[in-house]
Amino acid sequence: MLGMLAASLGGGMETTSAAAAAAPQEISITAIDGLRIGNAQDTEAKTGVTALVFPRGARAGVDISGGGPASRETPVLSPTTAATPVNAIVLAGGSAYGLEAGSGAMRYLEEQGIGYDTGFALVPIVCQSDIYDLSYGSASVRPDGAMGYAACRDAMERNRPQQGSVGAGTGATVGKICGMERSMKSGLGIYAVQLGNLKLAAVVCVNALGDVYDYRNGQKIAGLLQADRKGFADTRQELYKIASPVDMFQRNNTTIGAIITNGDFNKAELTKIASMTRNAYARCINPVGTLADGDTIYAASCGQVKADLNMAGTLAADVMAEAIRRAIENSKMPDGDYLAACRKPGK
Repeated sequence: MLGMLAASLGGGMETTSAAAAAAPQEISITAIDGLRIGNAQDTEAKTGVTALVFPRGARAGVDISGGGPASRETPVLSPTTAATPVNAIVLAGGSAYGLEAGSGAMRYLEEQGIGYDTGFALVPIVCQSDIYDLSYGSASVRPDGAMGYAACRDAMERNRPQQGSVGAGTGATVGKICGMERSMKSGLGIYAVQLGNLKLAAVVCVNALGDVYDYRNGQKIAGLLQADRKGFADTRQELYKIASPVDMFQRNNTTIGAIITNGDFNKAELTKIASMTRNAYARCINPVGTLADGDTIYAASCGQVKADLNMAGTLAADVMAEAIRRAIENSKMPDGDYLAACRKPGK
């Protein structure tokens, strides 16, 4: 999927050679040692959880560009805080209600002996971001501790990557600025590559305010539909019609994702990689990063491969763009089935 990439990588015991790094090759996300991925969902209520578990811990950073994030423990990823290993990144539905899933993730990890040893107890470090999916399916059923526990257990016992309307993507939708009746189903996307010894993957849940475009050719692939649902409309044009601030779309959207690599990067460098990955959001989603979104990107490292930061950040954006495309491609469903689960305000 990705074109030829000229890259220069640094030295080290596991250094990637420039000759071997000419073209990224697709791999399974499960090929990244130190990462396990799992899901849990309520298919009737249309909500779920995706857990990225790091049994041996991971270094991580975060970039938050949206104006309405629902999150937990993101301050621990600041380069100015202690270098505490992260044990899981949880992506979920339910808006702020869904943050309860993180407690279930902590409970499962503690039972498995995974966490930061304080000398008196293990404290699993779980970072989390949620999408707003309360307008699709049930608004009263949200990810809870049991679902977070189940997603982590699925990761540890099965480690089976899935895409589309699964996990955090179960209730993901796009194109809601004119109401759910003109929106489309979206979901969870995954893409991973290897470049020499460097492995890098993207996991993303696309629930954006903006329309979604194929980064390869610029064609719109999801978003706001015309009233008869027979063609695309333009979210930007609808946004331009709003003459004064309104609350209707506040925090109803969010694209949340994570980059995972075996590259040897510290928290500050991973924060930079996360911010460079934001270029994928700009290439694929328009508008993006609005006050009506909670757009967030994590970047985590669970390896020691020496690699150039600029190359890794550039590759991360390319890989995330493909993951966004796959989130849409793997979430297609018949209009009748989709509309049956869409809710109207107050109902």
